[in-house]
Amino acid sequence: MNFTTFLFFLISLLVGAGFGIGVFYFWVGKGRPKSEPTKEASVLLDRIEKVFKVVMAEGYFTEIYHYQHDKEFWNIFKDKKKALVIAKAKVLIGFDFAKVRFRVEGIERKIVVEYFPSPEILSMDTDYKFYDIEQGWLNRFQSDDYTNILSEAKETMSEKAMESDLPRIANNQIQLMMYQLAASMSWKVTMELSESNQKVLKQFDDYRELEAGIEPFKITKDQKNPKQ
Repeated sequence: MNFTTFLFFLISLLVGAGFGIGVFYFWVGKGRPKSEPTKEASVLLDRIEKVFKVVMAEGYFTEIYHYQHDKEFWNIFKDKKKALVIAKAKVLIGFDFAKVRFRVEGIERKIVVEYFPSPEILSMDTDYKFYDIEQGWLNRFQSDDYTNILSEAKETMSEKAMESDLPRIANNQIQLMMYQLAASMSWKVTMELSESNQKVLKQFDDYRELEAGIEPFKITKDQKNPKQ
């Protein structure tokens, strides 16, 4: 047997062995059941409270939140990390009637409200998505960074919701509901609030309707005298 024949025989042997091993692992892997991740959850009920909260306005918000943090190392170079967060939220604004103080004058069929709370955010359902995440070699995102970003985005969303017309809408809605409900039962509602309470609620009295103006159509000279 010359060297060429021996070399061809050796290569064929190695290729055949490799093919056989590949087929073996393929069939073994195919017959073996796929492993599934183990999932375990524990749900604990802390407490149950009776509440009397009424939702009077609902708003939907979208926020584009830019985050960037530049960190300097040894006064030599800066390493930055940044992310773009798009947050969406459904905000429910209403009143907690557990905070209302009132007295009932049954003879006169009158309810006297002595303290009425301001509209507040009763619930906020949020959804966040991260885009364009970039991080350096040393300045990298940690779990606390994501928690802080989401917390700041939610706080900003809450502030914008309270600065919108939602609180004013809720305030007008609750007054309309209270007076109509009392009138339907031949009762009446009287407000005897303190000056400080009136001052706080005063900012929610003015409800600004959304103004949608239509710009008048302007006719140019060419349109007045079209060319024949």
